[in-house]
Amino acid sequence: MELSFGLLGFLIVFPLIVAALLLVVRQEAPRRIIVIAAAIVIAVASIALVLGNLGASTTLFALQSEAIDFVCTGISVAIAAVIIGFAVRYKNLWAGLLAAVQIVGTLVLEFVFAHEIEVPYGLYFDSLSLLMTFIIGVVGSGICVYALGYMEDFQAHEPEGAADRRPLFFALMFVFLSAMYVIVFSNNMEWMFTGWEVTTVCSFLLIGYTRTDEAIANAFRQIIMNLAGGIGFLAALYSCALTVGTFSFFEFLAIGVNSPAVVTLAVTALAFAGITKAAQMPFQTWLLGAMVAPTPTSALLHSSTMVKAGVFMLVKLAPVLSVAPAPAIMVMLVGGVTFALCSFMAISQSNAKRVLAYSTIANLGLITMCAGVGSPEAVWAACFLILFHAIAKSLLFLCVGTAEHHIGSRDIEDMDLLFDRMPRLARFMMLGIMAMFIAPFGMLMAKWATLVSFVDARQVALILILAFGSAATFMFWAKWLGKLAGIAGSPENVEGTVKPTEWAALLLMACLLVLACVFLPVISAAVVEPYIFTTYGALGQDISGDNLWLASLCTVVVVAVLFAGVNGRQKSRRVNVYLAGISRDNDSRSFQNALSGTAEASVRNWYMEAIFGESRIAPVGVVFNSLIMVVAFVVAFVVTPIVF
Repeated sequence: MELSFGLLGFLIVFPLIVAALLLVVRQEAPRRIIVIAAAIVIAVASIALVLGNLGASTTLFALQSEAIDFVCTGISVAIAAVIIGFAVRYKNLWAGLLAAVQIVGTLVLEFVFAHEIEVPYGLYFDSLSLLMTFIIGVVGSGICVYALGYMEDFQAHEPEGAADRRPLFFALMFVFLSAMYVIVFSNNMEWMFTGWEVTTVCSFLLIGYTRTDEAIANAFRQIIMNLAGGIGFLAALYSCALTVGTFSFFEFLAIGVNSPAVVTLAVTALAFAGITKAAQMPFQTWLLGAMVAPTPTSALLHSSTMVKAGVFMLVKLAPVLSVAPAPAIMVMLVGGVTFALCSFMAISQSNAKRVLAYSTIANLGLITMCAGVGSPEAVWAACFLILFHAIAKSLLFLCVGTAEHHIGSRDIEDMDLLFDRMPRLARFMMLGIMAMFIAPFGMLMAKWATLVSFVDARQVALILILAFGSAATFMFWAKWLGKLAGIAGSPENVEGTVKPTEWAALLLMACLLVLACVFLPVISAAVVEPYIFTTYGALGQDISGDNLWLASLCTVVVVAVLFAGVNGRQKSRRVNVYLAGISRDNDSRSFQNALSGTAEASVRNWYMEAIFGESRIAPVGVVFNSLIMVVAFVVAFVVTPIVF
């Protein structure tokens, strides 16, 4: 246990040291060495912690320090002060007001309500924390390595004389990793709150990295919505102080399972914080706005860090939600509406990053639904949805970023010739897309488990939402996959200028995705089931082991066909394109039509903007989910006995 405790501390502190070093290093060569070495160290330490504690139940570590409490309070106040500074500079009233509320609330909590509350066991881990550790340490570190090559190209496209802010960029990336470790390892909820707010301000700075008007506007949208969630977290701490008298997350959950009425308000407030961080409707616009940031930021926010903090909180609350009706209904409905509506809105998007953004929000909604159901089977499905979504979305975001730099567009309609122009990248992208929605990959297995859990819980409404949302999911992924696989053309290959660090990260994500699918039964037995059994006293896997192993075998076959069966090296004879007429120009796909004129053949997807456009669908979800949350808080205030 001493080794595990040391690894916990190392994973929290080491990224901060790396961040401080990267902040002062301005040369490309030493930065590359530091980032790659640090990423390897963090990944190895994370894997060592996971492998050394497979099957472990909740393990608490004695760590209590007033100094750490005051440092965390100071960090929270400093974060709010920084936000106020930016709010004054850019004349944003709401950001300044919410940050001021957070400063006052944090100081009053620490010096009036929390000074007598002690948490003897400040750190912990369980199998869910270990799953998150793997995602943060391996996927997150891989994104940092990818960012080296990407940001070099990004800086090269900046106007001449533009300031090089990459030292700040890479420093924020590693601070992000540290803050995520704080969230998943903190048993002291005040410490967890500090990590929560650090991710918020890092996201704010990364989204506004380019400092364009659009980037600044979207950064402030993010900070306003997540400050609201942070205030919800703060309200939960006040409720804990006034009702259960503890900030121990472990004790809080135990009390909630046995006496749900006592913690209903706190659970509702924490669920609200998780919903904002996970960009569920009505807060989805901050994640869509994050698309203006460089691609590594999008990948980090959408896959391994920011949004995963939100669903991690919701899944941790799942045992309490299973016995607390008011917050459970809120979480189920908010997640369900978000999943269905964002899946449909993704159909109307041709911008690849916006498709990925809507898909991310929708999948987070599915995880949120599982957390709201709160059964062992639903939590099993949620854990695998988190894992496969993190890896597959990282792969897809990195693929889109590299494609954009080399074909000059992120529009799906411009990816007709990607299979010829960037054959290896196209295969990676196809793997990521297939992993999101077709058998035998793990994401579909997790959705199957989700459906079974909803059936077992007799949640008819959620079953219908899952059915229609999944149909929409199939449509927008199939359109993109068809664009990549359906058209061949120019033999020009532009992959030669892709940076080695980008290929390394892409290969890492692809291998992780395949291995996670192949070894899904092992991950279930060694990581997910121990958490569920420790939490519920029952097992959650509702799909037979034979079926999981069969899916694993089929995954190997599909991947072999994708990467080996069509290797792109065979020689082929080029012939004129026949399009029911005489070819005029093969490269432009033009031909002589029936009137002896020239016509150009084109294949374009159907986006149905008039039916599934954002302006038509988004207001419905925003209004409905807002009302649901208001009602849930009103009920929580009535139910929860608060003693002053």
